[in-house]
Amino acid sequence: MTETAAATATTTRDEPGGWADLPGDTALSIRVPEADHLVSAGFPAHVTVLYPFLNESRLCASAHTDLAEVFAAHAPFTLTFTGFRRYPGVLYLPPEPEAPVRALTESLTGRWPEAVPYRGIFTPPLAPHLTLANHEGPDTYEAAYDALENRLAPHLPLVSQVDEVHLIVTDGAGGWRDLRTYRLGEGVAGPALCDARTKRM
Repeated sequence: MTETAAATATTTRDEPGGWADLPGDTALSIRVPEADHLVSAGFPAHVTVLYPFLNESRLCASAHTDLAEVFAAHAPFTLTFTGFRRYPGVLYLPPEPEAPVRALTESLTGRWPEAVPYRGIFTPPLAPHLTLANHEGPDTYEAAYDALENRLAPHLPLVSQVDEVHLIVTDGAGGWRDLRTYRLGEGVAGPALCDARTKRM
């Protein structure tokens, strides 16, 4: 990560210029259940593919069909997590290799160019990552995360097989729930959420 991106990463979701979650914001995410027991950030272990995606009000039949086609074009892959990295206030695991995750993001932003990763506030965009902790401030995170790394290191490496991507939605108050699951190389699983007759822009 460049110094510019690291500095930008200190902006919080609630500060001006941050990325406050809006009701109906969606994201596309890879779950990594093998790492759930390592995460102390208050959410399941995951690698974000694209946040934010389209607002939930735009996710009708045609959008789900397009998403299914995008993910069907990508084969399942394996991610390995071998070491720690950090930027101010955040401890994370970089996935290896990054290329399959980046390819998914590029396919999505190519199809929906209005879905700008992290609302464009990071330059360059954040690399794929699995957040372990993000609760420490600038004066405490170095020592705290040194200790956390020492405690978690025996659990690495972790290996996760990725064969699906989750579409999730927020209520804007910190809560997220699953909307749909898309299978890599196969298409979509689960019932339709809406159709063209109920589409709201």
